[in-house]
Amino acid sequence: MKKIIIVSMAVLISSFVLSQSKKGYKLVWQDNFYGKTIDTTAWTHQVAKPGWVNNELQRYTNGENSEIKNGKLFITARNENNEYTSSRLITKDKRIFTYGIVEIKAKLPKGNGTWPALWMLGNNIDQVGWPACGELDIMEHVGRETGVVHTSIHNSSGYGATPYTSKITIKKPYDRFHIYAMEWTERYITFYVDGRAVYNYKPEELNAATWPFDKPAYIIFNIAIGGTWGGKVDNSIFPTTMTIDWVKLYQKK
Repeated sequence: MKKIIIVSMAVLISSFVLSQSKKGYKLVWQDNFYGKTIDTTAWTHQVAKPGWVNNELQRYTNGENSEIKNGKLFITARNENNEYTSSRLITKDKRIFTYGIVEIKAKLPKGNGTWPALWMLGNNIDQVGWPACGELDIMEHVGRETGVVHTSIHNSSGYGATPYTSKITIKKPYDRFHIYAMEWTERYITFYVDGRAVYNYKPEELNAATWPFDKPAYIIFNIAIGGTWGGKVDNSIFPTTMTIDWVKLYQKK
């Protein structure tokens, strides 16, 4: 009985901490993944060949690896016909925003070689390139590091093996849903997991190198396979799925 009480209190405290960060904000957009198909007014399947970025092994398909069912979005990576396939869903040019709180309730895929991410890129990437556009990694996970979730910032002042990063260990990210969140303001960016602050980015000087985060950005959900960080792939894990219950965007009133 004592254990049950302790767990319940932890959940209440975690929820309270996250709810406090939304003071002064209002919900402006959400996708609860109801219905039967992807909302194409918000999302696009980004199609790409293996090796497109980071020496990743998967081919990103035009919807064959994503599905909406029972109010959830399922992104599934497969190993079929001698190739790896997956999905990369983006809101580029559709649901873009500057500043706000993003919350994503998700359950991660399991297995060595998986590299799922819930993240954002500057919508001006086609004009200025990466990392000048800025990258906000709300959640990254590599299957070989069971339970370790990373949050990171990439920009022209620090990218690749970025110095702007932190991580947290959570239990069973592939068996349970967790809430991955980010508060992005005019002066700082803070990442959260289940209401716990994981990393705060607040550079002393705001300039083009340290702070490209004054322009609109778009959301990305994907599972990469292998690559420079995903590492060696265990082919026995497939198919493996990332499940997303909802995504919510809040902005100041």
